[in-house]
Amino acid sequence: MPGLKSGHLRTVDVARRAGCSVQQVRNLERDGVLPPAARTARGYRVYEEIHLRSALAYRALAAGSGPAEAKKIMRAAHLFPASQVVLALLDAAHARLDAERAELRQAREAAAAISGEPIGAVRASDSMSVSELAAALGVRPSTLRHWDAEDLVVPDRDGGTRRYTPAQVRDARIVHQLRRAGYGIAPLRSLVPELRRARRSEDVAAALAARDADITARSRALLDGAEALNAVLSLRVTVSRI
Repeated sequence: MPGLKSGHLRTVDVARRAGCSVQQVRNLERDGVLPPAARTARGYRVYEEIHLRSALAYRALAAGSGPAEAKKIMRAAHLFPASQVVLALLDAAHARLDAERAELRQAREAAAAISGEPIGAVRASDSMSVSELAAALGVRPSTLRHWDAEDLVVPDRDGGTRRYTPAQVRDARIVHQLRRAGYGIAPLRSLVPELRRARRSEDVAAALAARDADITARSRALLDGAEALNAVLSLRVTVSRI
């Protein structure tokens, strides 16, 4: 990093270079993301290069794997800098992203196939009950009731009993695949009305493409985090040898 020196840094110096607030720097030290800082006679914190490197590594790792996991990795980096603990945690973060990519591929394939299914003439005998659809999807009946309450998949009512037409079954299958791909209820609430219109397949494809872009961004952030983490580990090992 251009201009980075190993001399003493104030809290505000670390905050500015790491792109966070002074309070966040203090919180990161409190949480073990940064190693304990030395103090002046007047009680002011004195930071070094490793503190700045740690803050930068944390920010990148948090963007890639989430704040909780990033904190766990950084704590391990300071406690076990020469062991395989940190590498195992980093491998696990990469594995989770890989699993998300696999689920996204499956969701794309399933959504494409489901969206292209012809509905044809709808007959009463073609409808499904809550328990039948839940068994077909491999979810709990309470999940379908929750989707109904959230206006994601709203079935017909037959004397108060929920019955899903073929079109609604298809909606449920698409929602199920998007949920498996990582979509939350709130984003789906705005997407589902579009899914019921003529542009159904295009909307699903766009939604999955957005998810793909998010995974790619987090994957790149994790790559940057690994590079920054390596700098922290090198400093920790060097200090331990002195």
